[in-house]
Amino acid sequence: MKLVVPSESQQNTSVAFSSSPNYWIIFSRIILALPDTYPPDHNDHECCERVVINIAGLRFETQLKTLSQFPETLLGNPKKRMRYFDPLRNEYFFDRNRPSFDAILYYYQSGGRLRRPVNVPLDMFSEEIKFYELGVDAMEKFREDEGFIREEERPLPEKEFQRQIWLLFEHPESSGTARGIAIVSVMVILISIVIFCLETLPQLKEDPTSRVVGNSTIYYKPNILTDPFFVIETLCIIWFSFELIVRFLACPSKPAFFKNMMNMIDIVAIIPYFITLGTELAEDPESEGVGEQATSLAILRVIRLVRVFRIFKLSRHSKGLQILGQTLKASMRELGLLIFFLFIGVILFSSAVYFAEAEEQGSYFGSIPDAFWWAVVSMTTVGYGDMVPVTIGGKIVGSLCAIAGVLTIALPVPVIVSNFNYFYHRETEGEEASYTIMQNGTLSVNCSHAILNVRVPKHSLYTST
Repeated sequence: MKLVVPSESQQNTSVAFSSSPNYWIIFSRIILALPDTYPPDHNDHECCERVVINIAGLRFETQLKTLSQFPETLLGNPKKRMRYFDPLRNEYFFDRNRPSFDAILYYYQSGGRLRRPVNVPLDMFSEEIKFYELGVDAMEKFREDEGFIREEERPLPEKEFQRQIWLLFEHPESSGTARGIAIVSVMVILISIVIFCLETLPQLKEDPTSRVVGNSTIYYKPNILTDPFFVIETLCIIWFSFELIVRFLACPSKPAFFKNMMNMIDIVAIIPYFITLGTELAEDPESEGVGEQATSLAILRVIRLVRVFRIFKLSRHSKGLQILGQTLKASMRELGLLIFFLFIGVILFSSAVYFAEAEEQGSYFGSIPDAFWWAVVSMTTVGYGDMVPVTIGGKIVGSLCAIAGVLTIALPVPVIVSNFNYFYHRETEGEEASYTIMQNGTLSVNCSHAILNVRVPKHSLYTST
């Protein structure tokens, strides 16, 4: 063997063996005789091994390592997929939906991203997810992306007796007895509202009595404790208080109880009664003057006015009121913009109509604040008619005010209607719900039609951020 040094005209330096073939044979035999320094890696074989999957006649081919990323799934677990193996064709055969498998295979290739093909129905694709055993997390992610209702888990009391009481008073759909208690509660609320309205009729009011003492006349209010309306009101309050106390004692979390808006409404609904009762028992008619009695009556009127909020107790048993509340909550941004636009319009048009009518004798618009009412009823297209412009300029301002009001109100209305439709269909799909008590002490609400018949996608919800 000899070294050959190339001439300067050659660009690359090289080492060459002699052209004699004996040296090449000897060298090649030495190389073949050397033992392998690095043993073969079994993972290399697995990474390069390919798997053929036949979906109703359509063949897919992928690497084994792609499926091994999710060993708990049907395709990722060798034992699970073995029962679908065809040894004659050396492939796995599944008589399933073809277009869906594109997304299923992409789930493995992308490391967990699941996208439903547009030409595959929702119910069919959800069945494919269940068949290939992609797992609960994949199903929940798919349902969230498609706008499905998440399975709601509500905490329950740990003790069995408290749990049963909580279900009776808080979840009317849990049993027939709970539904009966809800009906009784609704009837008591309706009776309380009817009594609140009837006691204001002049025919049913009890006139105060009077007595002449010397040169003065003393008026006595009727005893409220003997009033039949007050007696019925007392019976209603007894039920409300009993319901509130039982719900408080049985609730799983006391801080969460006071954070619930429905519970706050229940508390506000019964407070006026106890304030009225305490005032009646504490006051002395003989020692109060006329001015003190008038002040006391004014305070009581304001306090008893709060009883009208008792009607919101129906929202606990009315899906319609709950939908309305959720719609208003989701549309707070649009409602805020609407009020802001109306505020600007009221200031603008009330100022314009005031200066347009300033020279007119007997004008209804004595000042800009006086014109606020006219601007509000004009922009909201109510047109009360107690204040009207007379001059040409005032009528032009009024016309522009009405047109601006229509446009201002019409802009956010589609968004609010879209939110209402979303919540309405969501509640409609969840009407047939099954209640399951989980081992961790939670109430799982599973809607049977939530996956199959979702009508409103997630992107149709307009919310403020």
